[in-house]
Amino acid sequence: MLHQLSWKVGGQQGEGIESTGEIFSTAMNRLGYHLYGYRHFSSRIKGGHTNNKITVRPTPVQVIADDLDILVAFDQETIDVNYKELTESSIILADAKFNPVNPEDSKAPMYAIGFTEIASELGTSLMKNMVAIGATAALLNLDESVFQSVVDEIFGRKGEEVVAKNLEAIKRGREEVVAQIGERVGAWELQPADGKRRMFMIGNDAVAFGALAAGSRFMAAYPITPASEIMEYMIKKLPLVGGAVIQTEDEIAAATMAIGANFGGVRAFTASAGPGLSLMMEAIGLSGMTEQPLVIVDTQRGGPSTGLPTKQEQSDLMAMVYGTHGEIPKVVIAPSNGEEAFYDTIQAFNIAEELQLPVIIITDLQLSLGKQTVEPFDYSKVEIRRGKIVDSVEDEETKEYFKRYEVTEDGVSPRVLPGVKGGIHHVTGVEHDEQGKPSEATGNRRAQMDKRFRKLEHLRFDNPVHVNAPHDEADVLLVGFNSTRGTIEEAMTSLEADGLKVNHAHVRLIYPFPAEEMSELVNRAKHVVVVENNATGQLANMLKMNVGGHAKIKNVLKYDGTPFLPRELAGLVKESI
Repeated sequence: MLHQLSWKVGGQQGEGIESTGEIFSTAMNRLGYHLYGYRHFSSRIKGGHTNNKITVRPTPVQVIADDLDILVAFDQETIDVNYKELTESSIILADAKFNPVNPEDSKAPMYAIGFTEIASELGTSLMKNMVAIGATAALLNLDESVFQSVVDEIFGRKGEEVVAKNLEAIKRGREEVVAQIGERVGAWELQPADGKRRMFMIGNDAVAFGALAAGSRFMAAYPITPASEIMEYMIKKLPLVGGAVIQTEDEIAAATMAIGANFGGVRAFTASAGPGLSLMMEAIGLSGMTEQPLVIVDTQRGGPSTGLPTKQEQSDLMAMVYGTHGEIPKVVIAPSNGEEAFYDTIQAFNIAEELQLPVIIITDLQLSLGKQTVEPFDYSKVEIRRGKIVDSVEDEETKEYFKRYEVTEDGVSPRVLPGVKGGIHHVTGVEHDEQGKPSEATGNRRAQMDKRFRKLEHLRFDNPVHVNAPHDEADVLLVGFNSTRGTIEEAMTSLEADGLKVNHAHVRLIYPFPAEEMSELVNRAKHVVVVENNATGQLANMLKMNVGGHAKIKNVLKYDGTPFLPRELAGLVKESI
């Protein structure tokens, strides 16, 4: 029996690749297995190669595997693009319709299965994905009944006949594979799972669910890959709790509308990707100057310009920290998995209101769209903190404006919502005095600037660095952020097996940078290797600026649109030191 299975389905966009992966992974999730999936897809609506690679284990997994055990191919391109991931113990199941050819240097045997032919016999070629599911079931020694609940869920509203035909397609696919591969049936059977029910979600869903749990009741956004699923989730859920989503004409409107909603007392946010965030920069500055809470989600993708809109990259880091003109305090948070995405989003809303500033949640495409097993959330941990909101003004009869920007010791001024008697004040994007009236006085400017930046001294954020540091003195410290965490941890195990002492620090609070925590770890390592999906080593540069250690800091960079794989990363780390 296998401890780990790596399964991939590929073909042209629009022919059911995503649904095939969804049906397979949902069934495995319900058996209690842990999964991690990554979709490769083109930046067009239909056509172009796409595949979905899913790693399955009875134990936790946070990364796609290096190798591939089973490749389900709906076209020749899928074989040509992916066969090099296969080993001698792997297998290719290809649709007989396209007369598949196994490359001469392929290590795995190929079997032509009548996916389309069987589906057409049952009434429609669209069911070829269900035939492929049945074929997979034979390899894993799974009974067709494993997929019963998934099929009922997807096709139940279409009637019993449709459900029955899809179940028959699964059965026929299984029978076809059994007939062709004989004694190899069940050769890819997995070790039993624990049967526990866990969530299975993309990072975008975890962020959106976190926003909902945090009390957000308004989202303004413009659709963009890979952020759109956040808006789609909120469109379905927010009306159920009295909230609303507005699809704006552009990202400028989305950010300013979210600022306006926060001014009115509603927890509001927006989500976008690099191109949209570029348009929001002036609005982020407005949030900082007017001290209005604002939560923004940046789902990084390949850039610049339109770049690689459906591919992995981590190149927005410097832009999110330093992109605004002028200087404002802000907070940039970088979750690394679905669980952190949920809880960090809640923290983001609390920080935005407590410190009255913009908070950016930075993710990447692999985290945003990669589907992963997530343990059930602990809702007792959800705490809503709204900060210094004033619901009454002591001297309501005064004709003076309310001191909305009062200079305070902690840098956070009292905040009043519209409608509170005596709370009238001026709000402007120009520099202002304590009442909000425009002021260019030098003393006032210094006082207001210093006040705003004092807020960061009172930031409350749980676990700014995820630390896995078993060694007091390490040969190498691996540093990363966002979705590289699982890959780094797998590579760490491999490097330890080769005799290296390895520590790992995953930066979760990008700004203000956790210099104290990182300094200790850097000082305890002979070499520091920073792992990033960008070309210029942005996180490494931040580490150098805030901690030092230039001589020992090395870069391992990948910016071809694909994520790191564990064995690949381990090799690159060894080369760098």
